[in-house]
Amino acid sequence: MATTAGLYIHIPFCAAKCPYCDFYSLSADDTSIHEYTNIVCKTLLNYSKKLNLRFDTLYFGGGTPSLLGNENLAKILETVRENFDFSEKEITLEMNPTTLPDLDLEKLRKDGINRLSIGVQSAVKSELKVLGRRHSVKDVEHTIKKAQNAGFKNISLDLMLAIPEQTVMSLKETIAFCAEQNVQHISAYILKIEQCTPFYKNKENLQLKTEDEQADMYLTMVSDMEHYGFEQYEISNFAKKNYASKHNLKYWNSQEYLGIGPSAHSFINGERFFYPRSLQDFLAGKIGPIKDSNGGTIEEYTMLKLRLCDGISNNDFKRRFGVDVPQSYFRKAKIFQNYGLTAVDRESIRLTPKGFLLSNKLISEIIF
Repeated sequence: MATTAGLYIHIPFCAAKCPYCDFYSLSADDTSIHEYTNIVCKTLLNYSKKLNLRFDTLYFGGGTPSLLGNENLAKILETVRENFDFSEKEITLEMNPTTLPDLDLEKLRKDGINRLSIGVQSAVKSELKVLGRRHSVKDVEHTIKKAQNAGFKNISLDLMLAIPEQTVMSLKETIAFCAEQNVQHISAYILKIEQCTPFYKNKENLQLKTEDEQADMYLTMVSDMEHYGFEQYEISNFAKKNYASKHNLKYWNSQEYLGIGPSAHSFINGERFFYPRSLQDFLAGKIGPIKDSNGGTIEEYTMLKLRLCDGISNNDFKRRFGVDVPQSYFRKAKIFQNYGLTAVDRESIRLTPKGFLLSNKLISEIIF
């Protein structure tokens, strides 16, 4: 029987690079977009001959996937449908408000895309300027309204915490703005200063937040999201009931997924592999995916599951590995429970919101 997996397609194009962004993307033109679409379709066709995969989610990530436009997105979708068993539970397109004039949202919806992830980052003009974003708050409102009028009933917004000049009050303003838009999902990430970005090179001149300030903002966000009816289900993700991202849950539940495009990662048949960050090599077909490591180990599974609010349960663990969760995990996690960082019972281990702030250290301490 074919394995049900997720399909991720990386679109490495942006109209302009944001100074904080480390995702792989380059400037776009019509020729390179058209050529890239053809190579993606060819790559999908090749995989269909080698792997017996069944997909139920598809995620167009980037970059700015909406730059492909309706015709190219439809071509990729048609290729997937013609060459794979695809039950189409969730098809997500990431987009920025500035690409709206070039998209027919009603056609997107008719072609099968049923979820949009819109890059908002902030609802405060000065914070958008610091981040180098090219859209306005009005642009966001207009994009969401157009999407809703086109029939989209599953819309996610991306927010950012710990932006230079951001305060707890301005963050609350952004969260309230998002809640007022009647969307179903919000992702909220703490700003990380990545090497090789303009922000990293200029970090001495940025008013970066201290760890305590970041913690205050994160816990404020968790509280406000709950107030507005968004249930936290992962460190950085909040959803109305039944609207958690089906595709992203595959990552955190150690389920299989195939990634296409430069910088895209995959987990298939117990192996992890990825494409190098080179559009030129991908277009030329000079290099295929590179094996990263074996995946699906007990340690990796535990690490990923502890990103979820549900954490790890003994029943799920035993069903997957045939053994109980190691008692050492429970013993170590109970120590952190005394500090309000974990929640432990006889069957499960979970991190609390305070624990999520220290997730990397806590998870390492529990596993190793």
